Amino acid sequence: MKSYKYYLNKLDCANCAKKIEDAISSNDNYKNVIVNFNTLTLSFKTDNPNPFKEVREIIKNIEPNVIVMENKDNDNKKDYEIVRLIFAIVCLFLSLIIENSLIKEILLILAYGLLLYKTVIKAITKVIKSHNIDENMLITISAVGAYLLGEHHEGLMVVLLYVIGKILENRAVGKSRRAITDLLDLKLEYAHKKYGKNITDVKAEELKVNDVVVVKKGEAIPTDGVIIKGESILDTSKLTGESILDKVGFQDKVLSGSVNMGEVIEIKVTHDYYDSTAYKIFELTINATNNKAKTETTVSKIAQIYTPLVLLIAIIIGISLPLLFKVPFEDSLYRALTFLVISCPCAIAISVPLSYFAGIGASSKAKVLVKGSNFLDALTKCDTILFDKTGTLTSGTFKLDKIDIYNDKYDEGKVLDLIILGESFSNHPIGKVLLNEYEKDIDLSKVKDFKEEVGLGISYKVGKNNIKVGSSKFVKTSKKANVFLSVNEEVVAGLIFNYNIKENAKKVISELKEYKLKPIMLTGDNDSFAKMIANKLNLEYKASLLPQQKYQELMNIKDNHKVIFVGDGINDIPALLGADVGISMGEIGTNSAINASDIVLMNDNLEGIIKVLKIAYKTKKIIMMNLIFAIGVKVLILGLATLGLTSMAMAVFADTGVTLITILNTLRILKD
Repeated sequence: MKSYKYYLNKLDCANCAKKIEDAISSNDNYKNVIVNFNTLTLSFKTDNPNPFKEVREIIKNIEPNVIVMENKDNDNKKDYEIVRLIFAIVCLFLSLIIENSLIKEILLILAYGLLLYKTVIKAITKVIKSHNIDENMLITISAVGAYLLGEHHEGLMVVLLYVIGKILENRAVGKSRRAITDLLDLKLEYAHKKYGKNITDVKAEELKVNDVVVVKKGEAIPTDGVIIKGESILDTSKLTGESILDKVGFQDKVLSGSVNMGEVIEIKVTHDYYDSTAYKIFELTINATNNKAKTETTVSKIAQIYTPLVLLIAIIIGISLPLLFKVPFEDSLYRALTFLVISCPCAIAISVPLSYFAGIGASSKAKVLVKGSNFLDALTKCDTILFDKTGTLTSGTFKLDKIDIYNDKYDEGKVLDLIILGESFSNHPIGKVLLNEYEKDIDLSKVKDFKEEVGLGISYKVGKNNIKVGSSKFVKTSKKANVFLSVNEEVVAGLIFNYNIKENAKKVISELKEYKLKPIMLTGDNDSFAKMIANKLNLEYKASLLPQQKYQELMNIKDNHKVIFVGDGINDIPALLGADVGISMGEIGTNSAINASDIVLMNDNLEGIIKVLKIAYKTKKIIMMNLIFAIGVKVLILGLATLGLTSMAMAVFADTGVTLITILNTLRILKD
């Protein structure tokens, strides 16, 4: 199956987006259908070689006003909503000052027509094509009903306020989308492609592997590659959040999104545009809300039955009030029409997904990639946070502090000589540290029968001697050190390393406790060293754990707790996947780190955990505020409308006014 992505212009209703998604999903030819209201995109997989026409027809039957585009920049149609609104206001104003009743009536009808014609067309088309009743039909019934009841100006005010509200609402949603996507945009639209001695500007997405591009001072690198000419300094802060500049030269790898701060460089493309680091991060983040949180999905389902239910209640009000309470029929009809105006669930249907989208955008600004709104939700429910040690709580770098000799036949030089021979075959970080500081020549031919046991150590033969280098458990000793050397089953030396605890680790651990999260360190290191780290950071720990034991420990804790796991994204993949929320300390561009975890700290900074927790709780708080406010106002106005104590103008406020207020409240998530 091939993947497709289309853009949906003029889709202004989150509930409508859900209907489109359900309709296309019901067709067996389409899989993995996602309509993202936040980004106005439709993505799916299908065997159909040309699905555009069929998909467009499905969408037109549900939302006739939506324009489906294969490319984002295909829509050049102008929107005359403001012009239409101005002419209608002029007609309304003239109808108020002109005394001639015929001209007054003509001006009112003209104003009605200018404001209502789009709404009427949408309402009728929706009923005919998709057999659905939405807010357009409710406003049409209310406005026409008010006119027939003789409430000409009030009916017109209903439509006028509704149109103004929708314009402001669309502008507010559009502005919030732009504000959020601006935080994420690492992409460069154009690149300077070199053809021989000529340079031509092409769209970045047209670049292919082995193309040569020229990057001038101040420009961003359009796609990943290697430098083939020139030297420069790169600002990678958009990718990592770090302000440190990187010096690069011939054959150095460079990542898209990095900004060239020095001289002109030429780069040979190694990844096409859609496979580049910056684009993957951009797509990952911009599509993150496709993983919908429970609150968001529940609200979408409620919104589908909310409007028809209120329509039914309005009909009951219109019929029952004259029969049961002897309310005049015209009065009861007016109350029912007012009731209809209030029923649109826009404030709820828009503000909830927009809040999650804003939360993801704010996280991205803080250099934290959140893969879905469901993970923001999950963060607020966790009570335990588990840490891998190396690369998370510690910097991942080691320094040999001292060597304890247990056998007089050996000295430090001989111990290091034996260990280096074996570590030359290993990728273990400690071995790399020793190799970097070792200055003698290494004769690898001396090593025979090399074996590595994950999480324990290495064994091999040097001459007639059986050598083991590893943990206390591996060499079977009760002595205290980080790494031991065993010769012919005798432990002859112990190496003690200094692991650099991250500068902000203690502060972060302390702040995590303020969020009622219990921090626990899980490590493969021996107990004595793990205890030293744990005491310095004031957290619980479990030591000498193999990778599978670490995973099992996590699963045991999960039996009674909601768990966050923080690891390096490579060795801890099972734990990252098994946790309720997996947070990776993955270096930018490392696909395994991005794929394994739910949240990625782009700059490996532990404070990113605090930042994303703060955003998650703020998002949850604002969603609850929006829901309580929107539902509360609607219930209040609905009650007043039933009692005949409110007007249609107040009903319009309960609809579009509340929506605007919730959108503006949602934008607070983007503020620090």
